[in-house]
Amino acid sequence: MDQIVSFFNYIMNSEEIIQTGGLLAIILIVYVENGLFFGFFLPGDYLLFLSGVFAATGLLEVSFIALFSGILLAAFLGTFTGYISGRFFGDKIENRKDSLFFKQKYITKTRRYFEKYGSRTLIIARFLPIVRTFAPILAGLVKMNVITFTIYNLLGGFVWVFTLVGSGYYLGISYPWLVDYVHYIIFFFLAITTFTVIKGYFSAKKEMETTEED
Repeated sequence: MDQIVSFFNYIMNSEEIIQTGGLLAIILIVYVENGLFFGFFLPGDYLLFLSGVFAATGLLEVSFIALFSGILLAAFLGTFTGYISGRFFGDKIENRKDSLFFKQKYITKTRRYFEKYGSRTLIIARFLPIVRTFAPILAGLVKMNVITFTIYNLLGGFVWVFTLVGSGYYLGISYPWLVDYVHYIIFFFLAITTFTVIKGYFSAKKEMETTEED
């Protein structure tokens, strides 16, 4: 039991992942978090941002090009994996019972984003925890055209990775002392993530109540 707890503490600790696992660990986590339904809880946004900061300050010995390319490829392939699983196993996923790593409300919430934003959801979802994981699965479930999906997948991945890794790298170059305040950065991203999830939950709940009244 202690080993399981230690493992979960490790994969939730972006700073430790970057320092001990390096680029390979970052790529693996980004891949899982971007398309495998059980990876929704993994660190995404702040992992990318901190990897940029650490690469700029030399704590992660990898060039910006290698870091950016590796993460972009992982994000693209992870999302494509989610699309394939949704396309071929959509019925099983949609009828799956709630569990520790899966909730039907995640599918419902993501579906509402698709209804509101269409294919652009694949770009918007990159910056939304949980929705980021389930958007490609739902895209496959509704049989989105594979070419359209690929275009939006690549575009969304590029914007997401460039924004977070790029800004982290830039700030790491300009303000190298940021590495002494890593925990504050993590808390900042966690606050944003928590706010986004809570706001999304109440928005979806309000829309559902409005629909039921109609």
